[in-house]
Amino acid sequence: MTSKKEYGNESISSLKGADRVRQRPAVIFGSDGLEGCEHSILEIISNSIDEAREGFGKQIVVTKYSDDSVEVNDSGRGIPVEYNHSEQRWNWELVFCELYAGGKYNNDENESYEYSLGLNGLGLCSTQYASEYMDTEIHRDGMCYTLHFEHGKNIGGLKKKKYSGTDTGTKIRWKPDIAVFTDIHVPDEYYCDTLKRQAIVNDGISFIFRSRKEDGSFVEQKFLYQNGIVDHAKEIAGSDFLTPVQYWQAQRRVRDRSDKPEYNVK
Repeated sequence: MTSKKEYGNESISSLKGADRVRQRPAVIFGSDGLEGCEHSILEIISNSIDEAREGFGKQIVVTKYSDDSVEVNDSGRGIPVEYNHSEQRWNWELVFCELYAGGKYNNDENESYEYSLGLNGLGLCSTQYASEYMDTEIHRDGMCYTLHFEHGKNIGGLKKKKYSGTDTGTKIRWKPDIAVFTDIHVPDEYYCDTLKRQAIVNDGISFIFRSRKEDGSFVEQKFLYQNGIVDHAKEIAGSDFLTPVQYWQAQRRVRDRSDKPEYNVK
């Protein structure tokens, strides 16, 4: 019988950097299988939705390539990537390489996001860590910024050049790593179902899904509900309904406990 290794002071170790996600993806994404991979994709889409909800851009394009890589393109403000004097670090390092770093922690009404899908500063960094590669192009402040990552590590630092266009936004293309997830073959149905659901609850925001086939062609579907859930209810009812659709909406500032800060609910 093989003797067990002694459990002593040197037996304790910690995961660092990208290994915190790559070796234990289920902690962040809930699974190391297909569901976890799908969750990682939703994290990137959610960031674009948060921008559109705040009034920055009305179209989000999600492209699935035949090699299972994914691209999300929005026309938001563009991720801030320059030097952060408060944190004494570059913002691109914080956003892409640091867990629990983000712009959605402050609940103040005048902060960057009034409502958001992502709150924990985990999604973009975790998805980057769990990717085979990730390429990012950001337009903001008259500049075009690019970043490249492989297996959770940055290659080449931040590159930037003058940009003459007037558009702003973020484009991220990455491939979930099969070394991290047991399955990365996310079906088209997942994208269509997810984007349709988001279109219903985010009225006026256009979601376009493009799926590239082996022959290089794209199949494209668009999801847009100008009146949100009202249009969806009419879509379900068709012409066979008893009464017109009734819709109520409310929003207010609430707090979880008397000594906790207020935040917006809708």
